[in-house]
Amino acid sequence: MTVSYKPVADTVRGVIDHYAALQPDASFAYFPEIDEGLSYSELRQQLHNQIAVFQAQGIEPGDTVSFMMCNGRTTLILFLAAIYGGYIISPLNPAAGLEQLTYVVDHSDTKVIFTTDEFADQVKTIVGQLPASILIQKVDVDSGCSSSPSGKLNLASVSPAQDGMLMYTSGTTGRPKGVVLTHKNLLAGGMNTAVSHELTHSDRGMCVLPLCHINAQCVTVMAPLVSGSAVVMPHNYRTSQFWPQMIAGSCTWFSVVPTIISYLAHQSESLDLMALKSQLSKVKFGRSASAALPPALHAGFEEKFGIPIVETMGMTETSAQILSNPMPPKAGKYGSPGIAFGTEVMVADFEGEALPRGVEGELMVRGDCVMRCYYKNPETTAKELTTDGWLHTGDLARMDEDGFIFITGRIKELIIKGGENIAPREIDDVLYTHPSIKEAAAVGIPHDDYGQDVIACVVLGGGEPLDETQLKEYCLPRLGKVKMPTRIYFMDDLPKGPSGKVQRLKLVDMVQSL
Repeated sequence: MTVSYKPVADTVRGVIDHYAALQPDASFAYFPEIDEGLSYSELRQQLHNQIAVFQAQGIEPGDTVSFMMCNGRTTLILFLAAIYGGYIISPLNPAAGLEQLTYVVDHSDTKVIFTTDEFADQVKTIVGQLPASILIQKVDVDSGCSSSPSGKLNLASVSPAQDGMLMYTSGTTGRPKGVVLTHKNLLAGGMNTAVSHELTHSDRGMCVLPLCHINAQCVTVMAPLVSGSAVVMPHNYRTSQFWPQMIAGSCTWFSVVPTIISYLAHQSESLDLMALKSQLSKVKFGRSASAALPPALHAGFEEKFGIPIVETMGMTETSAQILSNPMPPKAGKYGSPGIAFGTEVMVADFEGEALPRGVEGELMVRGDCVMRCYYKNPETTAKELTTDGWLHTGDLARMDEDGFIFITGRIKELIIKGGENIAPREIDDVLYTHPSIKEAAAVGIPHDDYGQDVIACVVLGGGEPLDETQLKEYCLPRLGKVKMPTRIYFMDDLPKGPSGKVQRLKLVDMVQSL
């Protein structure tokens, strides 16, 4: 089956109504912890029920609705019901920290926060610090919505240009920015994923990333939705349960971040790989996004499990996916997040002019998936989004002759040592080739003579014992003296933002305090 770039309807509501009428009994979601599913007709009814709750609470179309909870049936219903009903959903990430969350709740103008016992105290603390009256609604993550409309439900009209989601960037420097995504943006993000990964009605995707993550929202919810397929949604990611849940859910694909790929590749529990591979015979591919996937980790995972990994790249500002490698058996390229699907991309100089193939510059993107604006921030919107629709990604990149993009680093994270530009990614990739390294990140720290010096932080993942001297001896012939870290720190974990990316700037602060 070939999936076109045009969705079956031009709003999220229209897509759900289409499939609820076309295939009412087809599965849309499965929840492993309660061993229950949700058909497309049941999905629509649950959304209507939840919208009736919104209306009873005095929430008006266009108002912002938030939730803080792990994944589950209720979480999925809340997420889709807000968009379907003409509200704006603004999920909260409990890992973001109290100060950032308080800012986000205040800035987003949210009217109600749905939460569970697990996060109720955290939500009360946040709301208690704000002058606005914000309703707190406790729910059960697995129950869905038992209320139903007392009469005919009056749904507000929705349009493709209507705002549907307000997502905040991780805010590793300064305040987080609120990204406004419309129905058109969200559907485009889902279509870019569905088309690049050739999804059909029979596919079932595993969603282990939280629904406060753009990957979960647009890749593993919107992509199944626009392709009329299904999503399997456990409460959260657990290494020991990942493969059993993939098998129980009859999943054909999954979307994760490189950290999860590393955890699975270094899984300490004894695995019967032959038996596991037989049970996973329906799995077509795994998908990696949110951070660069080191080639050594990429190849090692594929060799161990026999499942091809499709590296991709996306942003909150682009409703997730910008780039993807082609689906197997077409040739992808290790170290590249791929080519454009449903978007236009270019590598540009700092005046915004396209550069020749092979020349490094800033990656820029344009397409239906690109956000409408930053919420209540016209200055930053004008700075990052050009008048003709090109978005500055802040990523340094080069494009090869085949159109594949290679990300060389972040503009703000580039290490400049003695006038030499050094991409941290290049050092990370070498460190990941060592079999004992589970996580790695290089950063630049201030130096009196060179301007910056290179250091690295690593997390061990088993294997042979390893010390700093041994790791330096391993890296030196592969990196040379200029790029060689002067110090390598061994850590239990690396700091990560809500999207799973290593926070290099926070790592600099940590190292300097040692």
